[in-house]
Amino acid sequence: VWTNFYTVPRVGIVCRFGEKRVLRLVFENLMFFGVQIRELIIADACNVSRAAIHQRVLHLIEANIISNSTYLVNPKSLGYNTCTYIGVELDRPSRYDIVSKELEKIPEIVECHFTTGPYTLLIKLYSHDNEHLMQLLNGQIQQIDGVTSTETLISLAESFHRTVPIILADEVKKKPKKSRNTRKASNAEEETEN
Repeated sequence: VWTNFYTVPRVGIVCRFGEKRVLRLVFENLMFFGVQIRELIIADACNVSRAAIHQRVLHLIEANIISNSTYLVNPKSLGYNTCTYIGVELDRPSRYDIVSKELEKIPEIVECHFTTGPYTLLIKLYSHDNEHLMQLLNGQIQQIDGVTSTETLISLAESFHRTVPIILADEVKKKPKKSRNTRKASNAEEETEN
């Protein structure tokens, strides 16, 4: 099972089928276990050694299929109670790289995206409360050279958060091919409707 290969669509990354199964198991167990325990669980599920799983995870990291196997921090547990998305307009969109480097210096900003649409940049940040948010907006973000305006959207609750789906080869449903007789019947129905 580990010798079969597939190519990730539109990216051209070659990955073993077995690694795709490992990838799914890594994400299914990501939130619940430490790296060593997670590797033991995956090794048991795949009927291989923990060392083999460790090597496959390293291959997935090296191939940029996963960025890392790390723990996620709950911002609320550290007092960051307000999650906010901010649309940032710039005087010139070509300055996005300079402005994003300045935004990166603000530790409360956890994501920054160069976007299409009404904003040049879309950022996600966490603040302790609305007063802290106002300090970040007025005192730091809006003071960056090139920022002309911002629009703030406060998240009331995160409904869900997930990674992209990992679909195994045996889960792909193929469309049934129409037989010749079925195609003739559908063509005849279309002709009678016209």
